[in-house]
Amino acid sequence: MIRLIDLTIHLGGFTLKQVNLAVPGGAYGVLTGRTGSGKTSLLETIVGLRAPAAGSIELDGRDVTHLRPAERGIGYVPQDGALFPTMRVRDNLAFALTVRKAPPSRIRERIGEVAALLDISRLLDRYPAKLSGGEKQRVALGRALAFEPKMLLLDEPLSALDEDTRRQMYQVLRDMRQGTGVTVLHVTHNREDAAALAEHQFLLDEGRIVEQDPPGRDEHPPENRPAPTRPPELPTG
Repeated sequence: MIRLIDLTIHLGGFTLKQVNLAVPGGAYGVLTGRTGSGKTSLLETIVGLRAPAAGSIELDGRDVTHLRPAERGIGYVPQDGALFPTMRVRDNLAFALTVRKAPPSRIRERIGEVAALLDISRLLDRYPAKLSGGEKQRVALGRALAFEPKMLLLDEPLSALDEDTRRQMYQVLRDMRQGTGVTVLHVTHNREDAAALAEHQFLLDEGRIVEQDPPGRDEHPPENRPAPTRPPELPTG
């Protein structure tokens, strides 16, 4: 579970105050809100790139509020993907495992698993400059998933894609979540993204979180949209 409790974040001219949010384990949560509402800053705080002024962050029942990013066990895909341009795809995928000093045999095995999951095996020897937008997003997802995190945070992962590629990525993201069991919190300002993917939807408005029923729930067949469970009630401050 990803759980925020009375989280307060100072962001220059405004404040996210007493933010409460809960995404159940294994579920796909989507956070929407206007541009400039603080969605990216909230993700950065969960990852550990920003320090909150108050409140707490719990991941899988563990308080990680004051832990370093590498100690939180989160896979993170920033808005621009941030692939390493001088590394081939296979080395981008291997990065987190290499930093964690995984055995070379395990790194090779895991690269193969992730590449197969995301259908990017044919791309392993290419550099990011030779990839299409959709291919770059798949590689960015693969790099975040390679060390088998329990939580995955996505910041506008589809914003730069054309309509056809965006819709292809919906199925990639569904398959990825179902294939790994990872808990996802996906930030977007796009209503179609939310309608296609959300099992739990949250709106960030005027510095607070409001939980909403996922849009378009009845438009997707059961095999693509498992019945969600209601997260526990949280104090509203």
